[in-house]
Amino acid sequence: MDLPKRKPTRLKNYDYSSCGAYFITICTHKKQKILCDIVGEGLCALPITKLTPIGEAVKVSIKYIADNYGNISVDKFVIMPNHIHLIITNQTGGRGDPPLQIYDIIGNFKSFTTHKYGKTLWQRSFHDHIIRRENDYLKIWNYIDTNPQKWQDDCFYTE
Repeated sequence: MDLPKRKPTRLKNYDYSSCGAYFITICTHKKQKILCDIVGEGLCALPITKLTPIGEAVKVSIKYIADNYGNISVDKFVIMPNHIHLIITNQTGGRGDPPLQIYDIIGNFKSFTTHKYGKTLWQRSFHDHIIRRENDYLKIWNYIDTNPQKWQDDCFYTE
């Protein structure tokens, strides 16, 4: 039986250890809504995220990235019910032999949180977008900032 071919998810010939900012999206396994609830919808209250215990552990793990990879910062993130968005910046470029790639950092993050959860937490792979200009960075920052308010219009929204 021939297995389906997966299309490559990374930009061909791009050095993912180089300086730059990356917009990362990681979905939960089968898009399960296990990370948070969107609460506060109504006349006066803006919708916000109320993290589940799993969501709290993911938040701690995101902060671990920023605290333990010297040249990496997590500039902005949001935890949604079934996915997370992050802006990750590599400030100094690849170090080490071989140099640390963004997908290594995300792989370590996913592995650690899955181990902590005790069963499959994430979908295979993740989506990345290389942020090339300041206006792109600001647009993505705003998207992350307002994502909870637009949950019902989100492409990952499910009832």
